[in-house]
Amino acid sequence: MTLQNALILVDIQNDYFTGGLWPVDNMAHVATAAADLLSKARQDGDLVLHVRHEAASPKSPFFRPATQGAEIHESVKPTENEPVILKHRPNSFHGTDLHARLQSAGVTSVTIIGAMTQICIDATARAARDLGYEVTLVAAACGAKAQSFGEVALTSEQVQAAFLGPLEMSYARII
Repeated sequence: MTLQNALILVDIQNDYFTGGLWPVDNMAHVATAAADLLSKARQDGDLVLHVRHEAASPKSPFFRPATQGAEIHESVKPTENEPVILKHRPNSFHGTDLHARLQSAGVTSVTIIGAMTQICIDATARAARDLGYEVTLVAAACGAKAQSFGEVALTSEQVQAAFLGPLEMSYARII
């Protein structure tokens, strides 16, 4: 069977939640929105792929290898039939079989959700578009973390807008 659509859940992992090593603002809300989209994708028969980031070193600030923090959060737990793709870089396509899986299923469009908007969602969305996929991002199901650069401090909402705005210009449809 050839599928045209896939839902890709990126890094919805325990360390991004309250009590984790690298909490993302409003991650519980993001997870609720992601769980709703996951339920719909399952009902629609879309291909569902979970991407899990694991750091290369146990000294990393978060997603340390073989830790509970690096595991996928219970709210979007994969079923036995849903592949989990392990990555070690922000771009979910880099060094993984994500592209091959999408191609073999006949996928032409992807919906990408998860965290963090300013790193892994951005890198994955740009790569997906460069590989020829139609890309949709659901803002409510993507989480950003407050960030600073030099003397400028940005809230998570400002970071989210600063990344989704440019992506909407030519890389993705933003819902």
